[in-house]
Amino acid sequence: MISVFDIFKIGIGPSSSHTVGPMKAGKQFTDDLIARGLLAEVSKVVVDVYGSLSLTGKGHHTDIAIIMGLAGNLPDTVDIDAIPGFIQDVNTHGRLMLANGQHEVDFPVDQCMNFHADNLSLHENGMRITALAGDKVLYSQTYYSIGGGFIVDEEHFGQTTEAPVAVPYPYKNAADLQRHCRETGLSLSGLMMQNELALHSKEALEQHFAAVWEVMSAGIERGITTEGVLPGKLRVPRRAAALRRMLVSRDTTNSDPMAVVDWINMFAPAVNEENAAGGRW
Repeated sequence: MISVFDIFKIGIGPSSSHTVGPMKAGKQFTDDLIARGLLAEVSKVVVDVYGSLSLTGKGHHTDIAIIMGLAGNLPDTVDIDAIPGFIQDVNTHGRLMLANGQHEVDFPVDQCMNFHADNLSLHENGMRITALAGDKVLYSQTYYSIGGGFIVDEEHFGQTTEAPVAVPYPYKNAADLQRHCRETGLSLSGLMMQNELALHSKEALEQHFAAVWEVMSAGIERGITTEGVLPGKLRVPRRAAALRRMLVSRDTTNSDPMAVVDWINMFAPAVNEENAAGGRW
């Protein structure tokens, strides 16, 4: 069963498939190097990005995400404020520290980050990462970003990676859920909670959603206080901060009970703009 941990997860923008997945792939690659005892031998890393990942790669920060993943970061914990400076340093010096500073390698971006319009055989969101020692290939792995921030390597593509955990109310469609609710008298949310408790402790669920809410709140706050334009060639101006000023200025005199909807409509573009700017969500 797909858990709420899979659905409500913390990442960075602009895209789960093109940003979150590639960062996780970069991190997985360096983890594999460490597990195989190869990290210290690596002199250079080369990344090849294919298909849809390539065609929208720059706009969705795919290249940045992979580099940050190779550096040892994950989407839910990476310091988003430190990303621009880190990438600038890599671009300037052509060197990359792997795995949280454990080993430095050559990484001239114009040679080591390559975009290919054609698809790999299994999926349109493909990437291949290769570790070299001089001209010798030490390790190479192909990953696919299959949606929602999920990644799979070529060997395990299409396979179920974990044995399913039995839940009290299994379902395949909405009709199954309705039947369970009728038979048990549980609400839909109550029924799903029982399934989740078969996968996680109540404490873990509470901690996860507290963390999700903290990130959501921080994203709103950044969105409504940040001015300027969004990244990209179109230079789209941010709107949420101006909307907030307008709402605050009229809030004390507005007696319309539906005014709260205007605030909700302001929070939405605030988070949208943070996502577009590579913020955490």
